[in-house]
Amino acid sequence: MIDVRGLRDGSADGPAEVAAALGRAAREVGFMYVTGTGIPPDLCTDLLAVTERFFALPYETKMATYIGRSRNHRGYVPEGEEVFADGGKDHKEAFDLGRDLPADDPDYLAGNPMLGPNQWPDLPGFREVVSAYYSAVFDLGCQLLRGFALALGEPAGFFDRYVTRPPSQLRLIHYPVDPGAEDRPGIGAHTDYECFTILKPTRPGLEARNGAGQWIDVPPLPDTFVLNIGDMLELWTNGEFVATTHRVRKVVEERYSFPLFFSVDYHTPVAPLPRFVSVDRPPRPGLIAGEHLFAQTAQSFGYLKRRLAEGEITLPDGSLALSSFGHTVAK
Repeated sequence: MIDVRGLRDGSADGPAEVAAALGRAAREVGFMYVTGTGIPPDLCTDLLAVTERFFALPYETKMATYIGRSRNHRGYVPEGEEVFADGGKDHKEAFDLGRDLPADDPDYLAGNPMLGPNQWPDLPGFREVVSAYYSAVFDLGCQLLRGFALALGEPAGFFDRYVTRPPSQLRLIHYPVDPGAEDRPGIGAHTDYECFTILKPTRPGLEARNGAGQWIDVPPLPDTFVLNIGDMLELWTNGEFVATTHRVRKVVEERYSFPLFFSVDYHTPVAPLPRFVSVDRPPRPGLIAGEHLFAQTAQSFGYLKRRLAEGEITLPDGSLALSSFGHTVAK
């Protein structure tokens, strides 16, 4: 449990103390709770209300914003659309969005697969509330990234140059009531592809895998967000931080979940920082942030897999297979 208000309270030693706590949690666990975020509780309440209204719409109405209609991975994700590395499908539906760039944005017109405008449903208040939440949690992500930079022994603004208009994605996820739910080991297990994830869940169900291979509950706690390390911070630290494998177990009660996957700019090269490389610890191969995000996404969503099969799109050179990060190591 880490109070992160010291990242922005103006005190001389606040950022350093928070950074030290973030670094310990990232090295030892990979999952943590954060408090003191500055995000108003009422905004979270409003987000849940408009999300419930959206998912209560008829299927045909939701499919008007089907993600397969977009060229930049934005919109409604019906149940069964997303498939993990083990072939399992979660019993969930989602709505995916990012920074809402204009339709004449140069990167979007050039075919960037992760940047551009959002699809918005015709639902009063939805766009305004979701946009406000995205802005607030993205700002929190910028503060946390500066804290992680300090934790890595770099200046606070070390990563700022890479965060000008990143494809950081917010997902609104709905797990419907499933009275016959049964767990299967590993179903839905994955790591997150970006730097880190800031999560606001409404019900239990999230589990992280520890070094002994056991699944540990990460229940929601009042006035907190869950924060976990993703692939890019694992790579930048050459494995010092680990993108912890996690899943949502099968639950019988209705559940909503709001993860913001905080990324860096699409064309950012990500490779181990020199301080984490040694003779005994050779550098892992680098990657391009957005290409990794797109490749992992394209291998897990049905509509993109169909486009791959038809030759409409191709994976970037050197793309990794799904779940190439997050190997647990007993400590």
